[in-house]
Amino acid sequence: MAKRELSKDEVRKMVKDENIRFLRVMFTDMLGTIKSVDLPVSQLDKLMDNKIMFDGSSIDGFVRIEESDMYLYPDMATWLVFPWGAEHGKVARVICSVHLVDGQPFPGDPRNNLKRVLHDMQDMGFKDFNIGPEPEFFLFKTDEQGNPTQTVNDQENYFDMEPADRGEDCRRDIVLALEKLGFNVEAAHHEVAPGQHEVDFKYSNALEAADNIQTFKLIVKTIAKKYGLHATFMPKPLSGINGSGMHLNMSLFSKDGQNAFYDANDSKQLSPTAYHFLGGLMKHARSYTAICNPIVNSYKRLVPGYEAPVYVAWSTSNRSPLIRIPSDRGMGTRVELRSADPSANPYLAIAAVLEAGLDGLRNELPPIHEVDENIYQMTEAERKEKDIHNLPDTLHNALKSLAADEVVKGSMGDHIYHSFMEAKTREYDSYRQHVSDWERQRYMEEY
Repeated sequence: MAKRELSKDEVRKMVKDENIRFLRVMFTDMLGTIKSVDLPVSQLDKLMDNKIMFDGSSIDGFVRIEESDMYLYPDMATWLVFPWGAEHGKVARVICSVHLVDGQPFPGDPRNNLKRVLHDMQDMGFKDFNIGPEPEFFLFKTDEQGNPTQTVNDQENYFDMEPADRGEDCRRDIVLALEKLGFNVEAAHHEVAPGQHEVDFKYSNALEAADNIQTFKLIVKTIAKKYGLHATFMPKPLSGINGSGMHLNMSLFSKDGQNAFYDANDSKQLSPTAYHFLGGLMKHARSYTAICNPIVNSYKRLVPGYEAPVYVAWSTSNRSPLIRIPSDRGMGTRVELRSADPSANPYLAIAAVLEAGLDGLRNELPPIHEVDENIYQMTEAERKEKDIHNLPDTLHNALKSLAADEVVKGSMGDHIYHSFMEAKTREYDSYRQHVSDWERQRYMEEY
């Protein structure tokens, strides 16, 4: 259920009762970076009247300098009070959407863009698109200056119970902070790689889920810093170990509140809606990879041998394909996309997978047959026989697939798509021109 939007009087009372002195007004740029404007509480009424202006030309992917004035419209359903800073007065946070001077939603704002795609979904007869994210992160030690080192905080493994050290205490405090902010945390545990952690929180509607992911990242980094640690959502910070993913569990709900993916009469208890949505996810997988795995480093994770998916396939039990259907049925029926990583802009990633699924519904696309074997152990000929394709292996190849896919491009809108392609092409070109330590070690003496 979506959070209720607070009235102006409710907010004013909360500010007074909780001694709130500062307002953190947050939004997200095209690359997924959290931006904020800090205001004294004296500006509260101005904020609630949608009169806070900022320079949009300073934000990646927004506007040119000659059209820079933009406004922040707060979504009062995202109002929360941070569980720190009470000594000088508490800090309240609200997430905003970006609007133009004429009051129209700015199409280059990823949050506005997700709202647009969700509106299209509702026009097709659905009420909600629910997302349950599973973001992973690493904790690294810092040096005397507070800069991150390349030394992880522990040498534990999946579900290991650590000794009482900074890593375990840090993760516990992250959970406590999230619960104070209204998150329903379902599990928190050590992940496969040393220094790697996961905190799972309950699903919510797509817009709230994207907001929650951004809030989660902020909380994790803030708490880690208090422990003298550096938290990173970089997909593959170290060679030779598993990278960090952000599995997306997704389900469509109908206007009457029923899970549209469930059908008790089907052999797998999946509805035609689920199969067609899955067909869309399969068809457009190579294209939305550029959005769900948007940085050069993402493709160091998407390699065989480290549990991350590499092949476009699906299964109700097998964990090697791109998409898995977890065993829950009824209201818990869902599709799990396993490729996305936490460097993704959650507003753009969720919009992309939703648009891909909706294209499957519009065109009644069937998914290819289910694959129950371990794909990693198949030969290339066996994969070809079963029509199993690879995901892109570089950001460059993912961008080429995106450029050729009108459906996934449409999930971004023209403004974001062109800004995204320009920025990511520059990023890959910069990477391509860099000479790495690996190359020097491999080739300097040999050639």
